[in-house]
Amino acid sequence: MFSQACKYAIRALFLLAQRTEEVRFVGIKEIAEGLDAPQHFTAKILQELSKKGYIVSAKGPNGGFMLSEEQRKATLMDIVIAMDGNKIITSCCLGLSDCSEKAPCPVHFEYKSIRKKITTMLSSTKVSDYNDELNVSKLFLKNHR
Repeated sequence: MFSQACKYAIRALFLLAQRTEEVRFVGIKEIAEGLDAPQHFTAKILQELSKKGYIVSAKGPNGGFMLSEEQRKATLMDIVIAMDGNKIITSCCLGLSDCSEKAPCPVHFEYKSIRKKITTMLSSTKVSDYNDELNVSKLFLKNHR
């Protein structure tokens, strides 16, 4: 459903929201390890999120990435659109370019209700919504071994 970059972006933002509650920068190595993600790929994603204003970045020995109070209010929909565009809410799930109400694909109407639920969930979930559950290990950002 989401690109790999989008998945890592969402996971990275959850991690940053959790780890920067005490207002500190988190290094790229710590982020990549916390997500069990490739460091170089994670760095590219974080640079993109920084360019688009979803995270704060700082260079140097105490640098890294963090979220401001305002950035913690970003919704998952904001991040999905920033990383993947709006195709999740506008495109046909079978990939047909001319799928519509007048010329529906076989699963158009069923997917329409699923898409509405996904849109509602993404639009109502903020980056910082799961901090408590992450802090007490009820939720995980990488494969739990």
